[in-house]
Amino acid sequence: MPTRHIIHYSIVMKVMSFLLIVEALFMLSSLPFAWYYGESVRPITLSALITGFIGGVGWIAQRKKDRSSIGKREGYLIVALTWIVISLFGTLPFLFSGTISNFTDAFFETISGFTTTGATILTDIEVLPKNILYWRAMTHWIGGMGIIVLTVAILPFLGIGGLQLMIAEMPGITPDKLHPRITSTAKRLWGIYVGFTLVEILLLWVGEMDFFDSVCHSFATMATGGFSTKNTSIIGFSAYSQYVIIVFMFLAGTNFTLHYFLLHRQFKKVFSNEEYRLYFWIVAMVTVFITVGLLVYGMPDVEKAFRDTLFTVVSIVTTTGFVTANYYAWPSYLWMLIFALMFIGGSAGSTGSGVKMIRFLLLIRNSWQELKRSIHPQAIIPVKYNRKSVSQQMILNVMAFFLMYVLVFSAGTILLSLLGVGFETAIGASIATLGNIGPGIGHVGPVDNYAFFPDMAKWVLSFLMLLGRLELFTILIVISPAFWRR
Repeated sequence: MPTRHIIHYSIVMKVMSFLLIVEALFMLSSLPFAWYYGESVRPITLSALITGFIGGVGWIAQRKKDRSSIGKREGYLIVALTWIVISLFGTLPFLFSGTISNFTDAFFETISGFTTTGATILTDIEVLPKNILYWRAMTHWIGGMGIIVLTVAILPFLGIGGLQLMIAEMPGITPDKLHPRITSTAKRLWGIYVGFTLVEILLLWVGEMDFFDSVCHSFATMATGGFSTKNTSIIGFSAYSQYVIIVFMFLAGTNFTLHYFLLHRQFKKVFSNEEYRLYFWIVAMVTVFITVGLLVYGMPDVEKAFRDTLFTVVSIVTTTGFVTANYYAWPSYLWMLIFALMFIGGSAGSTGSGVKMIRFLLLIRNSWQELKRSIHPQAIIPVKYNRKSVSQQMILNVMAFFLMYVLVFSAGTILLSLLGVGFETAIGASIATLGNIGPGIGHVGPVDNYAFFPDMAKWVLSFLMLLGRLELFTILIVISPAFWRR
């Protein structure tokens, strides 16, 4: 009989309790908007009190227990549970305010926020109270850089080491360390994240957006989330606001380590990074191709064709999901190209989701090297990234991830089809939620929502969002029988 591994559940409980307290504090940040707009403070206050009380009780119960470091199993378990637990408690403002009365819908909307998917079941967003819209945007912002990374920066003060949390949060591709200590790395990443958010708020506020819309859209942009305060997303805003959002979506889809180097004038490290160059050129080339296609198709305004295309390409490739045009109404060869971008995603170390640029780069290079090895079987031809050889284990990890990604996407499509969803819509919804993008194709296109899905399908989509946000393996490891054995 296999021996059960002893997991330090007291550590798991302690961290989870602390995260609930943090979530309660973020909830309370909605109160100024409720007061300013003359709205009821009861839903947010009650939600924060319940969340904070349960977190506080758990913290007090575990405060003197087990101050050892988090191991791999505890790390994976904490990360997997975090996104589920904070989403469960994050439903409370929606339920107590009556803006979403169905629990399935409330959970779908909340986990869509925390996973930065941006898929919504709301058919009229603008009628929601401002403080609820703010909380909806806040779920994006918390999930963007990852509440786990925030926790890693604070855990040492609680007597708990946090390295395994960051490993579990970003499996497969190891994040570059900006500082020898993982805590300092997390603090620097959050500093950059907060700084960019504040700059975007100011730039949007200078335009036609009021302060509230500037905050909510900045939260959604930097998190690559896509929740807007308007029913038409970004369509109704000026060209200035759209260009500002384009710039910050692109920055959010870039490895945050490169932002650190850029801010410290280490320009060579930024522009010599091969993943960044691939990211830039994919955006540039696809934008030019589609812009020309729209002009040939008959769009008379060159600037608008360019702006709509650039916005759409950056929004989809960074998995943000904001919309300025109905790309599904474009010629089929153009929206199929947009659909292909949904399988790529942003850079590793960014707030974007998806397969990630670096994985595609390594897959392409390995395939090319395999062709060379077939011609020269005795030659030793390593795969290189940034002029350094990549280990065979890393290549195998990337190939395994890509295969698993395709299998999960296919399984999601089949499950949705069995639940009565049309095949094209099932394809679009599966990749849009697994890639944490939001809009897809079919009846979940850029001007549609997810309200019509049956409840069981919404739970399937919620699971796909969670898998995509944690890059498959964290969740798959936790639910595997091997995780619970030595």
